[in-house]
Amino acid sequence: MGLRDATADRERRDLVTRQVMDESRLIRFVAAPDGSVAPDLARKLPGRGMWVEATRAAVTQAAAKNLFARAAKAPLKPAADLADLVEGLLVRRCLDQLGLARREGVLISGFEKAAAAIRSGKAAWLVEAADGSADGRGKLLALAKWRTPRPKVFGAFTADDLSLALGLENAIHAVLLEGGRADRWTFEVERLAGFRPLAPPEWRGDAAEDPDEFSDGRGSAS
Repeated sequence: MGLRDATADRERRDLVTRQVMDESRLIRFVAAPDGSVAPDLARKLPGRGMWVEATRAAVTQAAAKNLFARAAKAPLKPAADLADLVEGLLVRRCLDQLGLARREGVLISGFEKAAAAIRSGKAAWLVEAADGSADGRGKLLALAKWRTPRPKVFGAFTADDLSLALGLENAIHAVLLEGGRADRWTFEVERLAGFRPLAPPEWRGDAAEDPDEFSDGRGSAS
């Protein structure tokens, strides 16, 4: 069972819209001892949780209107750049998941190995460096297009980001294989999608025949 499945039957109310949503679509915050508002992405910090939809707009609005103080009934002071802080933490969690996947042997790197993994039909995600060459990326995308189910595509990190996370030099192409680790990565990526595009806008030209090639992880174009 992936994290998304584990939280799908638990619902919380978003501070901004007041709508009830699955926990998987929300970010948990708690009041810190110093009166600030702390993001609790792992959902383990003590204290009463305050839940906000996992989007930049929602977190920015919650901080600007100080909806946290109202929810906590306490004089909290959320940081003005709270959305940036959440995004940074989500980026770190996504990169950590990739590092763990490589150590577990479920992340395949390099063009030829990535192509073989896609052909095997076991690829859950094609992870491409945002600053990688269009030629290699295009070939892997073309190969992935004919797989069922088709691997999702992620391109929000640079080659330097990926190389550092994976402990490799010049990491450009990688495939995350289906399984529990891919489920956990998807959970983090879906939250990150609310804060930044999952692929550069110019990549859409690589998928002219299919505008849904690059999604935000939630089933809509980023």
